[in-house]
Formats: sequence, C-alpha cells, structure tokens
Amino acid sequence: MRARSKFAVCAMGFLAVLAGGGAARCGEPLKITIGWTAVPIELTPIAFENKAILKHYGKSYVTELEHFAGSGPLLTAFATGDVDIGALSPPAFGNAIVTAGLKQLRIVADTFQDGVDGHYSTQFMVRKDGPIHTIEDLKGKIVAVNAFGGSADISMRAMLLKHHMTFKRDYTAIEVQFPNMGAVLADGKVELAATVPPFSYDVLDRGIGRPLFTSKDAIGPSQAVFLAMRADVIARHRAAFVDFFEDYVRALHWYLDPANRQQALAIISRFTKRPAAFFSSWVFTNRDFYHDPNGLPNLQTLQNNIKTDAELGFLKADFDVKKFSDVSLVEEAAKRLK
Repeated sequence: MRARSKFAVCAMGFLAVLAGGGAARCGEPLKITIGWTAVPIELTPIAFENKAILKHYGKSYVTELEHFAGSGPLLTAFATGDVDIGALSPPAFGNAIVTAGLKQLRIVADTFQDGVDGHYSTQFMVRKDGPIHTIEDLKGKIVAVNAFGGSADISMRAMLLKHHMTFKRDYTAIEVQFPNMGAVLADGKVELAATVPPFSYDVLDRGIGRPLFTSKDAIGPSQAVFLAMRADVIARHRAAFVDFFEDYVRALHWYLDPANRQQALAIISRFTKRPAAFFSSWVFTNRDFYHDPNGLPNLQTLQNNIKTDAELGFLKADFDVKKFSDVSLVEEAAKRLK
C-alpha cells in the first residue's frame, strides 16, 4: 500500500486535519518506502526502530526500507515512484533537476552535514610514511573516491583544481568503496583516498594513513546528504508525512541524547551486524558528521554546493535550491515537540 495510491482520507479525518488534529486516520496506515544507502551516517533507516518513543507509527503510517548502492539507482526509483523518501547528495539532486528534469523532487530534511564547526569533515588520506606531503605531489598519481560525481569526488577535484591540476590531464581517479579505501592505500594502489567514519578512524588507528586535506578545506561546509521527496506525494498525504517527521525528529532527539547512547549503539549494532565497539568512539560525538537535531537542512550551504558543482562542470547550470525545497514538514514537526 504505497503512498502514491492506497491511502484513503475520509471526510471526517480531513476535517480533523483542518482543525489541527494531525493526520487523518481512516483505514490502514500509509506505507512510506524509505530509500537508504549507509547507516549510521544516515539515521532514517534506524529512526523508527525504537517503537516505544514513537507516537504515530502504526497509526497514520508505517515504514518499509529499500537499500540502494548509491544515488543513481535511488533517482531511478524516485522517477518510477518506487520510493517515497530517500537520501541524496547535492550532485545527484542537481543532476536530477537540471539534466533529468525531475522537477517534482523536493529537499525536505537534513541527513548529515560535512565540515560544520566542531564536527567531522571527509578526510583525504595519504600513506603515513609515503611520498605525498603536499597537494602538488599528487601530480601524475592515482587517487580514489567512492563514486564519480559524488560529494567526495567534487571536493577532491575542487582542491586539486585550486592547485592547478585537472582530472585526466594531471592525475587519474578511480572508484573504490569506502570500506576498501584503507586497503588500496596501504597496498600503494592509490596515493590519495577519500575516507569517512568509521573507515577513516580505522585507517588512522592502524597507522596506515594521515590526512592531507578535508572536504571543508576544499569547498567549505556542505549539506552532504539530505532527504528528498516528490512534491506530488507530499501533496496527496501531507498530514501523514507530518506525523512521520514528528516521529523522525523525536527519534533524532533520542539518538543524539547522551543518556540513550548505549541503547542507540545496540540498535546500530543490530541493524548493521557489526559490534557496537565499531561505532562507540565516534558516532553522535564531535567526531561524527553534524546532524541537525530538528532535521532542518542548511539551504544556504546547499546553494553554495550546487554553485560549486556547476563551476566544476558537474552541472550544466546553477539553480535556486529554495524553489525545490519544502522544509515545512520538519518545521511543523519540530513545533509539535516544543
């Protein structure tokens, strides 16, 4: 029973919504399909695990998770209507708007932000005892990013461009999944590797590498990943989605509260099938990316990111991100929790 077709709203429920009574409750709850790629830097997949803190789950909505390898397949799922909410990066969203013409897409909530003062920024590592000491030393070398056109790739290219090096002419880039970055760096297959938690801390702890620069050094703070939805889906089931985001923001508060840390680590461990110790030294601390506690994306930062993408040639044109945003859902949800 997807959001697009099977959630009926009866007249009395609609009147209740107009009176401020929340989502209309008539028939079965709305099934909301969430597209995701990585936990715990994305909290959406685990936000609804602790049912004890949720107010609306099972009443006005339920969730269904669908995993994607990256933004490309997720954008296809948005286009076909197979997901309702999904996490996208600025380059993926920009290409969806400018190139693919998915004008219905809307930025609705924060997932995580890179380079916010006092928090983590993606680290670009070189071998600890290797030959690379300056960015200029990368000329003629091989570097690794997780995906061409992704946030890490853009940060890397922007930094090297500042030092008068362009892709293909002055260096070679390859794609390597984040969990494998330490191995290719240690083996000397690349001279620079883009790393994110927890893999960056593994590279440091094992003495494999050291940071040469960060994403923040390259492009400043970034709205690295955010939640997106289609405007037509929002319009059809707005009341249920406000309930959804009320529970989502409530869950964000719970996860970010140090008092709940051990329970939160247990949920992450169970979901990822990794020991809690793998996350305990960094997740939900200043060694983690920044998560806005009320789920609000930083649209000005995102505008700067889109401009950089256009300047680097990843987008055909810049555009006004506010025209493709709808943060009213999380704003209303946050007001309910005050």
